[in-house]
Amino acid sequence: MTRLYPEIDPFEHGMLPSTDGNLLYFESCGNRDGKPALVLHGGPGSGCAPWHRRLFNPSAYRVVLFDQRGCGRSKPLASDPGTDLTTNHTANLITDIELLRRHLEIERWMVLGGSWGSVLALAYAEAQPDRVTELVLFGVATGRRKEFDWLFRGGVAALFPEEWEQLRAAAPEAACDGDVVDACRRRLNDADPAVRREAALAWCRWESATPSWPPAHTLARRFADADFRIGFARLVTHYVSNDAFLEDGILLRHAQSIAGISMIMVNGRFDFQAPIGWAWDLKRTLPSARLVVIDNAGHAATNEGVTEELVAATDEFARLKNSQRPPSG
Repeated sequence: MTRLYPEIDPFEHGMLPSTDGNLLYFESCGNRDGKPALVLHGGPGSGCAPWHRRLFNPSAYRVVLFDQRGCGRSKPLASDPGTDLTTNHTANLITDIELLRRHLEIERWMVLGGSWGSVLALAYAEAQPDRVTELVLFGVATGRRKEFDWLFRGGVAALFPEEWEQLRAAAPEAACDGDVVDACRRRLNDADPAVRREAALAWCRWESATPSWPPAHTLARRFADADFRIGFARLVTHYVSNDAFLEDGILLRHAQSIAGISMIMVNGRFDFQAPIGWAWDLKRTLPSARLVVIDNAGHAATNEGVTEELVAATDEFARLKNSQRPPSG
């Protein structure tokens, strides 16, 4: 049975002004004086969820969650076609994280991230290694072009041909240049609301096909809301079209900069969105990192076995009160 800590409510929450007119929703849960931990949600565009709080011992941790630019309770939302995504990119998300850390007067924190959140966690840790005490990653990806191509440009489509054809049918202009991501992105920014709604539904049906083991063949519950679908799809296609605003392979090439940070990675054996080969590439670069493979699980962190290992990881790191390295300034 999946083991999570009991449900808890935040002891503080608010809206933090950031750059470019963004307001970031954040919350803190657990023990005010506990070990600080930051949760980076996936998507991009999924938003933080109450179950994230339950991955941590509330008596040991001060757990911080926030909704990244354009999603969740942050403002403005990407679901609004008038929201310009130009300044929504990885470097600014890292700036937002640092702004939040300083606002909460936290010196260093553990960082937990899954899927897109694992990419952002790596990017943040490499940019600010003295601010990260430990890393817990799941559904691990490293932001390489081949990873985006696998999921969104036909790689995994060999395992989901029917769902892939449905996505391509929703963006027929992809037949001309072969890039279904850019075709969907253009439709998601179309002036016609019906075109935007149709493209978002098609995109989210594809996103629903690949996370679970065994695979699901219905629209995921989190995509029930039409506005959420549009915001989520706009953000994902925006980031994928721009290769997550990262130089190809840079997070792996710079991984030695975080060799002193303890890291636990958790991946399902049948993770179709982030195959364990991506995590294995990171482990080869950082041999001291621990990779836990769950044989009967997919990408979803709620799969039996994945949740247990994430809780075990946070429990293990709860016993480490201080960072392995002092801050440089």
